[in-house]
Amino acid sequence: MAAGHFVHDVFSSFLAPWLPLLIEKLTLSLALAGSFTIFIRIPSLLNPLIGMAADRVDMRYMVVAAPALTAVCMSLIGLAPSYGGVALLLFVAGCSAAAFHVPAPVMIARVSGSQVGKGMSFFMAAGELARTVGPLVAVAAVSVWGFEGSYPVMTIGLLASALLWWRLRHATVHSKRKGQASVLKTWRAMQHVLIPLSCLVVARAFMVASLTAFLPTYMAAQGKSLWLGGSSLAVLEFAGTFGSLTSGTVSDRLGRRFVLLAAMTVSPTLILMFLLARTWVVFPVLVLLGFTVFAAAPVMLAIVQEHAHGTRATANGIYMGINFVVMSGITVLVGWIGDLLGLRAAFAWSAALALAGVPAIYFLPRQVIDNR
Repeated sequence: MAAGHFVHDVFSSFLAPWLPLLIEKLTLSLALAGSFTIFIRIPSLLNPLIGMAADRVDMRYMVVAAPALTAVCMSLIGLAPSYGGVALLLFVAGCSAAAFHVPAPVMIARVSGSQVGKGMSFFMAAGELARTVGPLVAVAAVSVWGFEGSYPVMTIGLLASALLWWRLRHATVHSKRKGQASVLKTWRAMQHVLIPLSCLVVARAFMVASLTAFLPTYMAAQGKSLWLGGSSLAVLEFAGTFGSLTSGTVSDRLGRRFVLLAAMTVSPTLILMFLLARTWVVFPVLVLLGFTVFAAAPVMLAIVQEHAHGTRATANGIYMGINFVVMSGITVLVGWIGDLLGLRAAFAWSAALALAGVPAIYFLPRQVIDNR
């Protein structure tokens, strides 16, 4: 499952490195080119409905098909003749990504036994590593076949789906709950968990949005080279792989709330240290920052799964839908603050607002073990 997540997210990260080629081929403005991200992310608004569907049918088929479908759509971008063609491919890829990311953590939780955090660590670490490797694969494909001829790279995604089908063909991981899941009923049953988690999502989004969207821009504004800016983001994401891999496993032993408290207090402090750091200590600080700022994600997923009580896919769909809306809005807000006050001030305010969300951790229920 983690390997399937890795392959899937490698392809879904193709857009950013291929964007300059699309701008040149289709003669696009920067604003029009930037709008492509909307088409691949907007299907995430359907996450609660996808989760409800996954609780009613065998979710294996959604997970098995997604890497192949995403790989085909993203690999054909070079052949798209127009803006509309690219937008359509990205929209289908976005639907495929949503259909993968909602049920996959549920399947991980079902086979992880009492080590749900560890299972989520493997799953989330694979996604973080994919965002580091994906741009390299995209560039390599263009170097070998050219932009319009790079579609053979989809073979990797097709093989991944074939292997997932082979490994999961006899698995019994679908919901056995009688009756039908409901988004409203699931929200009512889990609001004591989802409300404090939503507060943490908002607080964490300030840090993640500022770093992943504006770190290279901030480095350039400080007079650093474009290479140093890009390298900074790569280091941050790569360190996040190890943070995701470690945090869930540790939370199985020390508790979810303890790990969340550590991650949500250390990360803002490291952001402030990053803003004050000289060039030679920037990368060590970014390694620590990447390790901690992405560490909360598998722990929060584990909390959702442990308290879902038979409607895990619906609950995960609601949580991920909230995550999408919040992250999109906060990214715009951080950019607005950066326009008004500068990115340095925006980063500092992001750290302060992230700390303001820490008390929400104490409203989360204590860890439970649910192997259903």
